[in-house]
Amino acid sequence: MGTRMGMKIVVIGGTGLIGSKLIKKLTARGYEAVAAAPNTGVNTLTGEGLAEILKNAAIVVDVSNSPSFEDAAVMNFFKTSTRNLLTYEAAAGVRHHVALSIVGIEGLPESGYLRAKLAQEKLIKESSIPYSIVHSTQFFEFGKSIADAATTGNTVRIAPVAFQPIAADDVASALTKVAMGEPLNGTIEIAGPERFRFDEFIRRSLSARHDPREVVADPHARYFGTELSENSLVPVGKAQPGEVSFEKWLQSSISPLSTPSSQGGEQKQRIA
Repeated sequence: MGTRMGMKIVVIGGTGLIGSKLIKKLTARGYEAVAAAPNTGVNTLTGEGLAEILKNAAIVVDVSNSPSFEDAAVMNFFKTSTRNLLTYEAAAGVRHHVALSIVGIEGLPESGYLRAKLAQEKLIKESSIPYSIVHSTQFFEFGKSIADAATTGNTVRIAPVAFQPIAADDVASALTKVAMGEPLNGTIEIAGPERFRFDEFIRRSLSARHDPREVVADPHARYFGTELSENSLVPVGKAQPGEVSFEKWLQSSISPLSTPSSQGGEQKQRIA
């Protein structure tokens, strides 16, 4: 670990789901891991706070997300933020830019969100800064929010296609490993250890929360604004698998919330 001890790594989006886990993992390995987000005074859209936070940083990991998923807003966010980041990184002498992206984005051009992520990747690849891009499948943690976006009345319409979700903790572990290594100047893919039908995953996710909504398999159901084909959301080649199974994740993440405690009551109110 010698030369790594105290090396500064800035995590853009470091207070979010993945970012906060990443900060803990990097800190545990002896790095000076610093969270950068609007609520820490750093705004990648305006450039506010970037020069200060990137001072003496060797590595930047970008796990930030757009506050709006509307097509024009999301494109503006990823292009402007990434341009600003790369410009300030070059000035600060950053040696490795790591970005979290999404499995299958090249094959879904109808999605404004995924087009924006592709534009982000293009800027990273064209920059002078050595980089690594991690393509991940969807996270277990977003089962309910996916269902909410696909709900009409009491019905959740989900495309019955292949789905290989991953635990956020496994995503953070993969990003930690990449950040600690030499720049790939390329892309790796990560995915969960098991494949499901997308509709079945959402059905199980809601059932574990005692959510009464009915999940209907609909081949035309849209996801991030686009229809899906059988393998749209899963790795085509070999992906690095996560360790946490969906069942294990459900037991540790959902079951405690289903107990009749005050915390459980609040959880049920939010789901309802």
